[in-house]
Amino acid sequence: METLQNEEMKRIKGGGISVWVMVGIGAAIVFLSGIIDGFVHPEAC
Repeated sequence: METLQNEEMKRIKGGGISVWVMVGIGAAIVFLSGIIDGFVHPEAC
């Protein structure tokens, strides 16, 4: 078994989801809900 030093442990990345991915997912949900709302409740221009 290999032991990791303190600096090596700080460099480990894994499993985390970035803020930009969450912003993108939220924007996609809002955009799709707007499209669905436009089909369900059409309004004349």
